[in-house]
Amino acid sequence: MDILRRNNVTVTGNPAGPVVMLAHGFGCDQNMWRLTVPALTDAYRVVLFDYVGCGRSDLSAFQENRYSSLDGYAQDVVEVAEALDLRDATFVGHSVSAMTGVLAARRAPERIGALVMVAPSPRYIDDEGYRGGFTAEDIDELLASLDSNYLGWSAAMAPVIMGNPDRPELGAELTNSFCATDPDMARVFARTTFLSDSRDDLKTVEVPTLVLECTQDVIAPREVGAYVHAQVPGSELVTLDATGHCPHLSAPEATNTAITGFLAGLRR
Repeated sequence: MDILRRNNVTVTGNPAGPVVMLAHGFGCDQNMWRLTVPALTDAYRVVLFDYVGCGRSDLSAFQENRYSSLDGYAQDVVEVAEALDLRDATFVGHSVSAMTGVLAARRAPERIGALVMVAPSPRYIDDEGYRGGFTAEDIDELLASLDSNYLGWSAAMAPVIMGNPDRPELGAELTNSFCATDPDMARVFARTTFLSDSRDDLKTVEVPTLVLECTQDVIAPREVGAYVHAQVPGSELVTLDATGHCPHLSAPEATNTAITGFLAGLRR
């Protein structure tokens, strides 16, 4: 199988620079990074891709049993890194992809040398002593709504996830991205995302890590950012001057400044 075609891999930027992989979240694709890429291309080799089932990936490669676990998405990351023979890349993962990066870094430490977690959440459901932002009933209702009417769910939920109601064009963009995703594949990815529990994996991180949170985020509240920071050894936590769950779209300058500052520190 052509891995690069399967995941619609795009490589841009400085071919001699350190590698940065940009990984999108649920219901999105690599185009969501378009406001970040220009901040990186002068100094870095930038690798973008779509998870199977998203964007312009090869939908025929979708296997429900594989992608019913975050390990399946992590394997995509590792296989892309192997196909390009990446070494010591910085993996920038948005939302659920932050946890995918944790798994990929553990599986292929020679490929991934640093992590940037953008609005991460290791578990979305509240637990004893842990606030994920949702009750189990909330998630059951969310998934039932998604199952019964995916397009309607997308139109209702995307603006909530995006936040920034004073900028409706942002919510509309996320709605369109959700609606462009194959509904059956999106249902699998949604269950994998919202039912996941990667809390124990955080303690296994052994690479430099930047955690980026927003001041207000209904999907990953501030308590989650603090938790991730506390669990990842030696991590750095930055609270962006941004609201919503997609700061790379709603506050690209603040997001890019934090990412490039972290990257510069790795090179010292």
